Amino acid sequence: MTVVRRAGLALLLTAAVLVGFVGVTHWIMNIFIFTVMYAGLATGWNLVGGFAGYTSLGHAAFFGIGAYAMDVTFEHHSIGAGYVPFAILPFIGIGVAALSIPLGWIAMRTRAATFAIVTITLLFVVQTLAFNLKSITHGSQGMGITPPPFALHTYERPFYVAMLAMLVLALLITWYVQRSKLGLALAAIRDDEDKAHGVGVHVTAVKLIAFSTSVAIASMIGAVWAYYVLFIYPQFAVDPLISIGIVLMVFLGGKGTLWGPALGALIVVPAQQYFAYELGASKLYLIAYAGLFLVIMLFLPQGIIPSLASWADRNRHRRARTLSGGQLVSPPLHELLP
Repeated sequence: MTVVRRAGLALLLTAAVLVGFVGVTHWIMNIFIFTVMYAGLATGWNLVGGFAGYTSLGHAAFFGIGAYAMDVTFEHHSIGAGYVPFAILPFIGIGVAALSIPLGWIAMRTRAATFAIVTITLLFVVQTLAFNLKSITHGSQGMGITPPPFALHTYERPFYVAMLAMLVLALLITWYVQRSKLGLALAAIRDDEDKAHGVGVHVTAVKLIAFSTSVAIASMIGAVWAYYVLFIYPQFAVDPLISIGIVLMVFLGGKGTLWGPALGALIVVPAQQYFAYELGASKLYLIAYAGLFLVIMLFLPQGIIPSLASWADRNRHRRARTLSGGQLVSPPLHELLP
């Protein structure tokens, strides 16, 4: 990473942190929280959907499991000064990652559309359990957690910082994967799984690592969400629209990139919030989701960041040919390296 990129990244993260300490209205802060939440979910999903090429539609199941883990844990326990629930997030992530390994081992024996169907089936299984395990989840009556004693004028700040920490964690993991043997193995699996197995890639282990890490991030974010909204219901904690939104954001920003999923969330979430407020219970804002999917498929099939990178490469090569009198000049070796 160049000095300029490091400086830009530090400036961006500093600005993101400072947003939580600026005196903005509660509803704007709420949009910030949900934008960062979906950016973290999309970045985590990218590990399995972007790098490995396994399109999961069931991440909302693990989001919901994390949410219920938070509420069940503190249903009869004190939250202290309000920060204790944040301390158990790593334990929720580790627990859900362990739970996901046998589920992922079964699901990832399938591929492509079959895998997507298996994962969305898992989502509906978890949602059905949330409705019917009333002794644990209270079913359709929902369950809640004790409100934290945070100051009213800065109530959202701890939740924003927690969501931002989850996003930074997801970005750091993605950055590491991009530059590691794990990333190369995932790329090989995405391109041709059979050939990857033939050249010695431990396909099953690599896929399970990506899947368990991805859903662990989703579960921790779900736990923070449950603490923020205080009261959860099965239809909202395990909502297929969460999975659809995640996939849309990743495809919009660019699969397999570091910043693409976060960029997609930065575009989609504020727009979704606006349409939801304007159109309300009519659910007509879902038409905007469908329209955005259509635009991506027609004009940005690679996503925003890969499309911009391709455009910049074409322009650079065109300028190089012009300067060389029309002869094709190969770009420097360092520009060909990722």
